[in-house]
Amino acid sequence: MLACVLVAAALMTSVARAAEAFPVSIQVDAAKQVGELKPVWRFFGADEPNYATMKDGQKLLKHLGELKPQQVFFRTHNLLTSGDGTPALKWGSTNIYTEDAQGKPVYDWRVVDLIFDSYVGRGVRPFAQIGFMPQALSTHPEPYRHEWRPGLPYENIITGWAYPPKDYDKWRELVYQWVKHCVERYGKEEVEQWYWEVWNEANGHYWKGTPEEWYKTHDYAIDGVRKALPTAKVGGPHSAGSGGKFMDDFLKHVSSGKNYATGKVGTPTDFLAFHAKGSPVFVDGHVRMGISNHLTAIDRGFGKIAAFTALKDRPIIIGESDPEGCAACQSPQNGYRNGTMYSSYTAASFARKHLLADKHGVNFEGAVTWAFEFEDQPWFAGFRALATNGVDLPVLNVFRMFSKMGGERVATTSSAEVPLDVMVKAGVRERPDVAAFASVEKTKIAVMVWHYHDDDLAGADAAVALKVAGFPADVHGALVTHYGVDEMHSNSYGTWKRMGSPIAPTQEQYAQLEKESQLTTVGDVSAVDVKNGEAALGFALPRQGVSLLVFDWGVGK
Repeated sequence: MLACVLVAAALMTSVARAAEAFPVSIQVDAAKQVGELKPVWRFFGADEPNYATMKDGQKLLKHLGELKPQQVFFRTHNLLTSGDGTPALKWGSTNIYTEDAQGKPVYDWRVVDLIFDSYVGRGVRPFAQIGFMPQALSTHPEPYRHEWRPGLPYENIITGWAYPPKDYDKWRELVYQWVKHCVERYGKEEVEQWYWEVWNEANGHYWKGTPEEWYKTHDYAIDGVRKALPTAKVGGPHSAGSGGKFMDDFLKHVSSGKNYATGKVGTPTDFLAFHAKGSPVFVDGHVRMGISNHLTAIDRGFGKIAAFTALKDRPIIIGESDPEGCAACQSPQNGYRNGTMYSSYTAASFARKHLLADKHGVNFEGAVTWAFEFEDQPWFAGFRALATNGVDLPVLNVFRMFSKMGGERVATTSSAEVPLDVMVKAGVRERPDVAAFASVEKTKIAVMVWHYHDDDLAGADAAVALKVAGFPADVHGALVTHYGVDEMHSNSYGTWKRMGSPIAPTQEQYAQLEKESQLTTVGDVSAVDVKNGEAALGFALPRQGVSLLVFDWGVGK
């Protein structure tokens, strides 16, 4: 009975929103190409490596691998951390390195192999982070395992794993042996595709040495990688934010400084990485997102690298790019995570990452979404994740939309788009941002449209009038598939709430949640006329909704 009431209420609300809808005009010109559409979205990550070996972790990895097989990458902390491999929030371990009674290294690849096997067997490749410091190598080995949990000070996670090595030669040899083992296990051609980087945010909480000690730790690790595989892709530094002086000094060190490990000038650097986070708050009883903070960090990071002539052409990966900083933390301002606020934010922010890369003329290769899953937690527990108890969250369907786009980016305009400079400076605090991102590939034009606002409040639908130009002259019609993520489509959280938010869904309810967690269409595939190279259609886009419209004129040819 309660479920029926909730469905009826949702439908009444939808009708009310539609009656108040405001008009939006969006134009797409597939003949005006603005650059290659790189799949920058195909990077994911998490603090906790061991969840990848568990039932729901392996299920989610399969779903990620299906997005773009062998081109999706996963970055995680704690791959060298000492411990028994038992996962916990903000923690993981592999026990890859210990020492015997005589102080000789003992290598154990079993746990890390299980993790990497879980990736590779599901079409995902490692973005291999060389960290953190094994207990036997740490200059401050005690205390080592932390006892952090949500609500405690974040700094409590920092223990003996965050310190420099007591023996840099042993540290280099560990890295050498690990990479050598990976080449033997997975093959040279496979491991050449991976990314290798050292540590995480050494300019922040995660490093308890000096910057110079970190540069030395970095150099010795990179030397170990390249000794094992001279063609390996190596880079960094994965700074917190754009990095400030730490990033400036790193760029100088790797380009013209003395290498601590080899004594030569410079350190091999195939890619550069920094992090960028938003800053949501809880105000007047609702979440207000901080997309401005997120985009400002990216703007500064791109600008810093663009200004450094020696490295400005290197591929850039935003090593963590998220609405805020702690996936395992729970608080009112993080209440955006389960529903469509997260998905609409993701669509709007990724489109602006491309625009910021264009602005600075940098080689933007990817952005890591720092979100995975937390095994056997309560349903929709409020973590920043891609799935809950084996059921995908709405945000993952935006990545499924991205995976259906490719080829060349094309020009778009919208009467309700918030300009890039305004969004970077002030976010989306007045009118909503209703805008588009589009691509053309062979016989398909794909148009993503979102309806985003920083404030997690109800609002009127956008009545979108979409015009698409640039079809080939001999095309007179196309089939249109309309995918949607909103309250009633591709939304397991909305379904769960309409069920009455069961603590333990039945088998039938679980099957329904799985079904509703997939990317679904809004209506049936339909035909649209193309006249003089143009097509037009209209649709309602709810607040926080994301739509992908795929125009295909090659069906049956």
